[in-house]
Amino acid sequence: MSGFVTIRLRPRSQSSSNSCVYSNGMTKGLHRYYGNHDLHFITCSCYHRQPQLGTPERRDLFLNILEAARQKYRFVVHGYVIMPEHFHLLMTEPELGDPSVVMKVLKERFTRKLRTEGAPLIASFAMSGFPHPDPAPVWQKRFYDFNVWTEEKQIEKLRYMHRNPGSPASPVLACWGGSR
Repeated sequence: MSGFVTIRLRPRSQSSSNSCVYSNGMTKGLHRYYGNHDLHFITCSCYHRQPQLGTPERRDLFLNILEAARQKYRFVVHGYVIMPEHFHLLMTEPELGDPSVVMKVLKERFTRKLRTEGAPLIASFAMSGFPHPDPAPVWQKRFYDFNVWTEEKQIEKLRYMHRNPGSPASPVLACWGGSR
């Protein structure tokens, strides 16, 4: 991948100042730590927090794409919750690629599928009445990735997803979710 520099982590017992994976074009100070086989708690938001995942059909579409990516890149999903305007995912590092590759594939395939099916994309400028030459973006450009290094943090993140408003355990059922 052009523009990306990958530096693999060493085992925790061996420290290194070059212990991250990053893009030269990434926001200053943003580092992604891959290579130690940690779990990753990922949050990804829709563009301008628009409810692109707001219907059962779109959530099911997203889950189908997630499952295809899971099989292709060989990672384990420990838990997820999908809300109308964002999702959380607790996953292992994939055997092929890294979480950034998985997120890129998820976001691109979901967007492509919506655009090829002609589904109207929700965007803030769509309500303004002004024509816009480009298709409406579906996702924010980046995602939040938190390395989960301990069992306590894993439990904390699973509870967070489970208690999130709209999760199946919550009094308000407005999303899809699951855990292993």
